[in-house]
Amino acid sequence: MGVVPLYPGTKDHRYPGVSSWESLEHIGPLTRTVADAALVLSVIAGYDDRDRLSIPSDEIDWLRAVDGDLRGLRVAYSPDFGYAAVDPAVRAVVDQAALVFERDLGCRVERADPGWEDPYEALLPLIICESDLAGLRRLADELGDRFSPHLAAVLGMDWTAEQLTAAVVHRKAVYNAAWRFFRSYDLLLSPTLAVTPFEHGLQGPATIEGREVDAFYWLSFTFPFNFTGQPAATVPAGFTDDGLPIGLQIVGRRRDDALVLRASAAFEAAAPWRDRWPPILTDSGL
Repeated sequence: MGVVPLYPGTKDHRYPGVSSWESLEHIGPLTRTVADAALVLSVIAGYDDRDRLSIPSDEIDWLRAVDGDLRGLRVAYSPDFGYAAVDPAVRAVVDQAALVFERDLGCRVERADPGWEDPYEALLPLIICESDLAGLRRLADELGDRFSPHLAAVLGMDWTAEQLTAAVVHRKAVYNAAWRFFRSYDLLLSPTLAVTPFEHGLQGPATIEGREVDAFYWLSFTFPFNFTGQPAATVPAGFTDDGLPIGLQIVGRRRDDALVLRASAAFEAAAPWRDRWPPILTDSGL
């Protein structure tokens, strides 16, 4: 839920695998309800001098941030950001979730794409750029077959300075498009993921919406906000016909975590999910 600096020990330079992604990763709550997420944030959010990217959050009353309505807010809804392949089942459920903001919550909702070009090709180079590449390569050599094969393949690539700097420039372009976009809108709604849950053991589906994609392309809606550092929440939007969960992503301006919480709570009240469970659990008696 937004930019929540926490546990700076995860950036310990002595451990190559957990010191990566410093400006990309953010730790936040994973809870059953929005109120519980606010409670966790009231404990974990805030400045820590061990984390050079941490920010103050004293101005936010996290427990009361979930209160209030959304009437009159300008809300953009983009089902695909203008470029992403999206499973039709995901698109159908999230379309209906976006309607709730206009029909039930009093927002002015418009279909609008954020305006940046597909940044997927920048994701992996930025991860590498922020990783201890030498340390991870040594670790891969030490662990041999016990090391993740797909990660070993990435580490074995001959990365160039031009690839890494091009990714940094692309990240800046995404950020510039985002601040311009959010001068017109208070919130952006989108699917959380491009697909429904897939089989265990896969990095990701090979095709989405009939289009061949890379293994992690299903993350297309989430990582751009790791690039920009904006607060983003995912809330349950509904289920597929066979009971698989689908999420709605709610994104706010930088440091407007309180509004993202309020919007999440308002959607939860209008389309409650607390007592809904996938059929795989209810049919098995769990």
